[in-house]
Amino acid sequence: MSVKPTPRVRVPTQAKPGELIEIKTLISHEMESGQRKDASGKIVPRKIINTFTAQFNGKTVFEAEWNPAISANPYQSFFYKASESGEFAFLWKDDDGSVYESKHKLTVA
Repeated sequence: MSVKPTPRVRVPTQAKPGELIEIKTLISHEMESGQRKDASGKIVPRKIINTFTAQFNGKTVFEAEWNPAISANPYQSFFYKASESGEFAFLWKDDDGSVYESKHKLTVA
């Protein structure tokens, strides 16, 4: 793969108690399905991100399983009801065992 996967996340830094916030994530990743052939006719091995997990203060708040049909550079958004200050941890797991992580703090006041 020519580009190292790079996660990008948009999380508000502050929210009011009970406020519904939108979280947007995108990861730069080629998402090879394993169904293409290279120039020499060999099958290009499958390499996709198969699991996306969002945790808040160590507790899973959102999880998605992705399959080969997911696009390159997958985008995922979801809503979260802010109730306390803490830290989000976003994890993308790849077929080869690689894990890409991004952390962001949220202050509820």
